[in-house]
Amino acid sequence: MIKRIITPLLLLSSVLTAAHAATYYVDSKTGSDSSSGLSARTPWKTLAKVNSVTLQPGDWVLFRAGSVFTGQLKPQGSGLPGKPVLLSSYGSGPQPLLAANGTHRCTLWLYNVQNYIVQNLQITNTGPAPAAKRTGVLVSAWNSGVMHNITLRRLYIHDVNGSEIKNAGGGAGIAWQNGGSKVKSRFDGLTIEYCHLVRTDRNGIVGAGYWQRSNWYPSLHVVIQHNLLEHIGGDGIVPIGCDGCLVQYNVMRNSGWNLPMGEYAAGIWPWSCDNTVVQFNEVSGQRGGGDAQGFDSDWNCRNTLIQYNYSHDNEGGFLLVCNDGSSHMPYSAGNQNTVVRYNLSVNDGYRITGQQHNSPAIHFAGPTSHTLIYNNTIVAGPKPAGIYDNSMVIMNSWNGYASDTLFENNIFYTADTAGFSLGQTKGTLFKNNLYYGPQPSRPQDEGAKLFNPLFAGPLTPAEGKKYWLGFVLKQGSPAAEAGIAVPDNGGRDLAGAELPAGNPALGALQPGSH
Repeated sequence: MIKRIITPLLLLSSVLTAAHAATYYVDSKTGSDSSSGLSARTPWKTLAKVNSVTLQPGDWVLFRAGSVFTGQLKPQGSGLPGKPVLLSSYGSGPQPLLAANGTHRCTLWLYNVQNYIVQNLQITNTGPAPAAKRTGVLVSAWNSGVMHNITLRRLYIHDVNGSEIKNAGGGAGIAWQNGGSKVKSRFDGLTIEYCHLVRTDRNGIVGAGYWQRSNWYPSLHVVIQHNLLEHIGGDGIVPIGCDGCLVQYNVMRNSGWNLPMGEYAAGIWPWSCDNTVVQFNEVSGQRGGGDAQGFDSDWNCRNTLIQYNYSHDNEGGFLLVCNDGSSHMPYSAGNQNTVVRYNLSVNDGYRITGQQHNSPAIHFAGPTSHTLIYNNTIVAGPKPAGIYDNSMVIMNSWNGYASDTLFENNIFYTADTAGFSLGQTKGTLFKNNLYYGPQPSRPQDEGAKLFNPLFAGPLTPAEGKKYWLGFVLKQGSPAAEAGIAVPDNGGRDLAGAELPAGNPALGALQPGSH
């Protein structure tokens, strides 16, 4: 659990302390907008007063713990490298609450500003009825060029009732957008970390930018890490229009439960991005009639790397790799060169909402190309009666089929009958995988292994830092050293154990990992 705490000013970095200029205090209970705001004894009172001041590089704006501020915070003025503007809190008690109450599209709006740190605030935006595009925090770069170095840290964002309909505009806990036809605009250095999002509709953390390849201007150095997302309406973390985005150490659970029929959502997935790294995340309890996978490499994405993640109890399965074959250059580059390695999936694909959509552990849809899936451990225990789909892998059409896909060194472990359906794919190769359990339609596989891998057990989803312990291979397992060495394999397994110079074990975990 990410704790919502107030960091004392003494713990702020020495860099900030050395660089800051004026400090403004804001207290909704005792403040007055006619005061100077320059001390805790003479604080301002409202967000409107903060919005009226053009902040200078190194300025701090501190909101009193326990205060409640209504309306929208839209600060003016930017920081400089090494002299950021800081929005934070002071005093002891609950994080100060900023509540737009549905009167504004977003509660905090960072519009065409840069070199900002925003931390230790509580943000909500609940209107009398859901509204499209309603957001807790919105970060915008529009006709402004490159906006640098924005950090959102330790924010508690909850109860944002945007629309649950994606095509209507949705809504989010945190959103960023960059665009404009006059001056191309993007972010270089956007970090979202240690935030806690609860009950935000439709989505958790999402971005939007120049997505068409004919007008490609991706944001750079986007990092989304160490966040906790709970009871999100639909999609969890979705970077769009980025190059080199890093998504790591996030936890998402119990989301998508109330999506209307016909709405699709998944946990963590890039769209129209290059060189995305998705690692060390946990997604569980994702629901919804369509999709509802833990992880996804989506269309118009190149070189996505999904590694060292934990997926369990997601209704739509562990993984989706997809591409809309009706969209081509100059709009879309398709889906190319996805790598999925050293992940653990447990009891994914148990669809219970009643919609008969595919829910295999691994789902390919459309003409993806050159995908490499190796050294993953996929475990499916007994499924309740009435589950629609008992598949391990399905590869079907979305205006075309996948090509040049390699499955290697994976463990497919099932308690019930499970199927594999490859459709009309081209160049799909299964090589040296382990199949254990009733899998009568397993694919042709050069070097297939059909023995019990001998997991340590128990084979049930677990919480905590060592969730993988039940799925470590016992000493003496025939799956040890049974893998094929893969070049550039990352050098470690899911638990952090160093991979041998020779043949690794099958699956995501080496024997003895702890």
